[in-house]
Amino acid sequence: MVAIPHSQTFALVQTLQWVFDPVGYMEKNFQRFGGFFRAEISPVNPEPIVFVNHPEAIQSLLSQDNSDELSAPGEVNALLKPLFGENSLLLLSGKQHRQRRQLMVPPFHGERMKAYGDLICAITQEVMDQWQVGQRFCAREAMQKITMQVILQAVFGLYEGDRYQRLEYLLAERLNLISTPLSSVLLFFPQLTVDLGPWSIGGRVRRLVEETDQLLYAEIRERRAQPNVDRTDVLSLLLAAKDADGKGLTDEELHDELMTLLVAGHETTATALAWALYWIHHRPEVHQTLTAELEQSSDMADLMAISRLPYLTAVCSETLRIYPVAMVTLPRRVEKPMQLMGYDLEVGSLLLGCIYLVHHNEALYPNAHEFQPERFLERQFSPSEFLPFGGGSRRCIGAALAMYEMTLVLRTILSQCELQLAEPKAVKPQRRGGTLAPKGSVQIRKVGDRSQVLPALETPPESAGNLNGIHTSR
Repeated sequence: MVAIPHSQTFALVQTLQWVFDPVGYMEKNFQRFGGFFRAEISPVNPEPIVFVNHPEAIQSLLSQDNSDELSAPGEVNALLKPLFGENSLLLLSGKQHRQRRQLMVPPFHGERMKAYGDLICAITQEVMDQWQVGQRFCAREAMQKITMQVILQAVFGLYEGDRYQRLEYLLAERLNLISTPLSSVLLFFPQLTVDLGPWSIGGRVRRLVEETDQLLYAEIRERRAQPNVDRTDVLSLLLAAKDADGKGLTDEELHDELMTLLVAGHETTATALAWALYWIHHRPEVHQTLTAELEQSSDMADLMAISRLPYLTAVCSETLRIYPVAMVTLPRRVEKPMQLMGYDLEVGSLLLGCIYLVHHNEALYPNAHEFQPERFLERQFSPSEFLPFGGGSRRCIGAALAMYEMTLVLRTILSQCELQLAEPKAVKPQRRGGTLAPKGSVQIRKVGDRSQVLPALETPPESAGNLNGIHTSR
């Protein structure tokens, strides 16, 4: 029998290393133990946790995640419950998870995607129009404005009005509570969020949650009472969705799925876009090649075709490779004694595919710490070699929309603005909640306007807001 190697470091110390220096924690353990190592990083889950970063092992892990040997349980993601709610897709298991996923997937694929393209471009244009020549701005904050508005309009179906503005503020405040490595401790030690009064962290969290919930439930109730079959925002589609038994989602289930889509679709995409702007302007040759491709496509009006431009797509893929927003896959649990790549796995063990370490495998990605979009033009990587959105039955349902949004936002900005890094220093990654974000503030300066003008949008910006030309002012 070959046991999984593990560190002798105390569990609390490992947890703090994982919270405050996740990249260092992963790299040091990989250097010591290789493709498999046992970690003690969760004060919530008592089960053994194993990091897996060998591509063949991850392929086996993801392809068997609903077999007799491996499961993909939702209850082990309990740390996410305060953010998403207990009815979130991420916390469901088995048949319930499969049925919910079937309801959630359709709005994010096929023809539905086209409806979001003009909206993404219009929102980006509105945010971009506020930038003045010579002005500095924080890349992440600017991208957050874009992705938050995309979520509120494309997913929630809100365009303007008091409810829209208040939700935008409250949701941003709620997410900013875990915006630093120190505040991310709240995710790993939920007992710290106990409400000890109005001035405590727990008291602040409770007030934010209560007011946010009141607004979301009011929106759900009003939309349920006044159905509109012409609306194409995600909330409207989910309100109308029925499973095989003809059963739809309850208000509580809709609320939790909206919160899941908010965090998964806003936080992660904003972080990825901030990284992309940094790398594009940190590497002049990347910027030159990308803008040349965009200039050659300046007369293209088909947004789906634009989103598939080779170098633009490669830049987005390399951005998601070098510092993947999600560092590990969601856990798989060993249900029967089994072996994986010669290692014996005990029943109850939780296996995490280590996305970061796979993406820095030198055999797959030579000079892995260098930003080289060309690698995605020279080779097609398998789902177990490039997995920024996870894989298997737990792959992110919004992956296609995230890539679509990234490409269109970057294309809109770079085709019209000349930008540069205001501080040409190397930017390192750090934990932001459950994601890997730029450390500090990536400052960008607008230095001019490009002469190129994008083709006219098929949907005017003033009517693109809720995807059907009807404003939902509250």
